[in-house]
Amino acid sequence: MTEPNPRILPYGEAAIAEAATLIGAGGCVATPTETVYGLAADATNADAVAGIYAAKGRPSFNPLIVHVAGRRAAEAIAMFDRDARALADAFWPGPLTLVLPLRPDASIAGLVTAGLATIAIRVPQHRAMQALLAATGKPLAAPSANASGTISPTRAEHVATSLSGRIPLVIDDGATSGGIESTIVAVGSQPRLLRPGPISAADIEREIGRWLGEAGAGIEAPGQLASHYAPRKPLRLNASAPHDGEWLIGFGDVAGDDTLSAGGDLTQAAARLFDALHRADASDRAAIAVAPVPEEGIGIAINDRLRRAAVR
Repeated sequence: MTEPNPRILPYGEAAIAEAATLIGAGGCVATPTETVYGLAADATNADAVAGIYAAKGRPSFNPLIVHVAGRRAAEAIAMFDRDARALADAFWPGPLTLVLPLRPDASIAGLVTAGLATIAIRVPQHRAMQALLAATGKPLAAPSANASGTISPTRAEHVATSLSGRIPLVIDDGATSGGIESTIVAVGSQPRLLRPGPISAADIEREIGRWLGEAGAGIEAPGQLASHYAPRKPLRLNASAPHDGEWLIGFGDVAGDDTLSAGGDLTQAAARLFDALHRADASDRAAIAVAPVPEEGIGIAINDRLRRAAVR
């Protein structure tokens, strides 16, 4: 019998040791974070980073987030100002990515930043990613562990389906708790929100004491492509009832074949979003519809993902 590819190993010392060995040899492996499953490789090894782009089919102009164990490791790679230090103190470890000037002496592969003078960096909270960082002793580039542009993975089986035959190993530590990708903020003379996420713009503004600007037209960080997080099937938003042939994902009072949260809990909805999209995409219906989600709190991030998923 041939071994499945990728192999799925439950989180533990053996899985972390094997994953660290693969990364040390220039490979990439999938591991959970508190947001979604990530595809991790040594951010200082250009060939390893190229392996991420190849496995995902990711365009080379789309930069990667680098994960590090703590702020000291981040400061060895990026230049921090007052706002960056305040945000790191408030939200790290956790689902916040900071886009900061790259230190000239940082040994980060050029592919990671897609040629930009800045780097996207995060200190993750999840035990599996922190264990892998400790075992490798390297900063790890880790975009979502799925084929580029498709639904982000929140379970090991999502990764295995999307990247079948492309990576050797997935560390399985169950469903991710957050369910959507990190908030991304570019820090500088005028801090800007590049991607909404679990940490709200209001929370960030409260810490730095000023308003956040908006993202520009160019690609500065992951998750800014117009079409992203997309199922294979057409997706209709703000649906109160299904059309013929649609799988309806409900929310609150709108019931469906599935629901993000029957009680209208936005945090629960974020955690369930991509898992619900995966189930809808695997159903026998020809299309998908999603009930309205309030444009408030983490609902802003949910709607950002849904709008990008609906672009054809």
